[in-house]
Amino acid sequence: MIEGSCHCGAVQWHLARTPDSATACNCTVCRRYGALWAYGHENEGVRISGHTKSYWRGGGIAFHFCPACGCVAYWRGRSADESGRVRIGVNLRMAEPDAVARIPIERLDGLDTFEPLPRDGRCVGDYWF
Repeated sequence: MIEGSCHCGAVQWHLARTPDSATACNCTVCRRYGALWAYGHENEGVRISGHTKSYWRGGGIAFHFCPACGCVAYWRGRSADESGRVRIGVNLRMAEPDAVARIPIERLDGLDTFEPLPRDGRCVGDYWF
């Protein structure tokens, strides 16, 4: 299990398993947040706790942040998919570095093409500095 929390500890997330990869996106929101995302579905291997405020980007997803310390903890889809599941992405930068350091990075061009970019061999640990 991997756990993450905001700086003050009021908002927490828990992943039941280590993700296969993390996404670094360059869209207008993600590049400002500097987040590295791991994905799942709400209440299916991903648990969230704590009160948040949210910012809705367009109609698709809401970015949730701690109202006390301001850290972006996760995003959540606005609606369920055809199978009734709600997609969620947690910010791996909220976890302890050793717990996520070896997770490979997938890069996404969320700014222009919304297509994956070639892998460059980096892992989460390479993004800490």
